[in-house]
Amino acid sequence: MKWTAEQIPDLTGKTVIVTGANSGLGFEATKKFAEKNAEVVMACRTLKKAEKARREIKEELEDPNLELMEIDLADLESVEVFAESFRENHESLEILCNNAGLMAIPRRETVDGFEMQLGVNHLGHFALTGHLIDMLIESKGRIVNQSSMAHEGSEIDFDDLMSEKSYSKWGAYGQSKLANLLFTYELDRKLDEADADVEAVACHPGVSDTNLFKKGPEMTDSKIKQKIQGIFSHVVGQSAEKGALTMLYAATEDLEGGEYIGPSGFRNMRGLPEKQESSETSSNKRSQEKLWYKSEELTSVEYELDIY
Repeated sequence: MKWTAEQIPDLTGKTVIVTGANSGLGFEATKKFAEKNAEVVMACRTLKKAEKARREIKEELEDPNLELMEIDLADLESVEVFAESFRENHESLEILCNNAGLMAIPRRETVDGFEMQLGVNHLGHFALTGHLIDMLIESKGRIVNQSSMAHEGSEIDFDDLMSEKSYSKWGAYGQSKLANLLFTYELDRKLDEADADVEAVACHPGVSDTNLFKKGPEMTDSKIKQKIQGIFSHVVGQSAEKGALTMLYAATEDLEGGEYIGPSGFRNMRGLPEKQESSETSSNKRSQEKLWYKSEELTSVEYELDIY
């Protein structure tokens, strides 16, 4: 059966966090969640951009329930402050969409000294989820981690996790997206063992026409690459609105947990959502466990799931 956003149920009374909600996939998902009457927390690094996005949604929808909150996933202190503030002002959390990310950028480091793509795409979201896991469990919620087709063919280099010895912008991106899946599967297993009524699922948007393709070239001030990447994403990719469907499906459909959702069209680059299989490497339980404990060590965030 073909799935569209019209099949999203009414979300009245549900609270949703979307990281990176001010543009691209996050913006489109936020708009649809709000249209379905959810209270949506737009978790963004730059509040000025987030406010502009909120105004755009308000022009399109009648009285959407949108809240802006600042978070910098490249700064673990900022992640903790966000979580504390959210907990003080909200009683429940039904959906957490770990969507924000960086792609193929020159080597940079986070505030905490992590390679930027792994730090933002994985470790920041690992910490955020850990800080809020009790609320998600109490709310019988859903965790959605945004991965990518780039995880295929990638490996986790545990001997050089921060790419200090050797750096490839696409290699680091692929590693971070593989980390998203290893995290998802290990988290879902641990939640199941704790008998917690929460699902962790992953998704990917195929190739979507968003600003993500242009960020790397912008950081190197390469006008030619910016243009090439822009043309590629526009010609090959689907719209951000369609690309967001996999995240919306993963967040709202009746799933068991541990699923991987992607577009059903040509080479999974575009199309309506369906359940898919991720790479064999992503299913390696030893790697899942190893990354989990390494992530806890690096972020100093421990998931106390044995208490449930």
